[in-house]
Amino acid sequence: MTNKLELQFGDIVWAEFAPSVAHRYQDKRLAVVIQSAKPLEKSRLVTVIPLSSLVEEKGEDDIMIFADLKNKLKQDAIAKVYCISSFDHSRFTKKIGSVSPKVSADIKKYLERHFGI
Repeated sequence: MTNKLELQFGDIVWAEFAPSVAHRYQDKRLAVVIQSAKPLEKSRLVTVIPLSSLVEEKGEDDIMIFADLKNKLKQDAIAKVYCISSFDHSRFTKKIGSVSPKVSADIKKYLERHFGI
C-alpha cells in the first residue's frame, strides 16, 4: 500500500507527471493541489495544476505565484490552469508548502469559470 501524503487544497507538492503522452508537462515537477478535503479522503486520485517557472510564458488565465516563505518556492512560478491533471497518490513524493489565501481564491475563481459552476 502506498503511503498517502496528508494533502489539502492549495498545497504545493512534487508530482511525477511521467509517463505523459502529448502533454508538455512531464517528469517530476511542482504542482498545486486543487481538490477539497472530502474528495481527497474518498478518492484514489489527487487533482493538481502543474507549476512552471517560465513566468514570461504566462497565459491570460494562468495564475501567478510569487515565491515566499509559506509556499517555499525558490522562484516565482505560474499555475498552468489549462493543464489540470489527476494522479494516483503514489505519484506525489513531498509537500513543500502551500499557496497564499489570495492565490487559493484566484484558483477557486478560475475553477468556477473553467467548469461553469
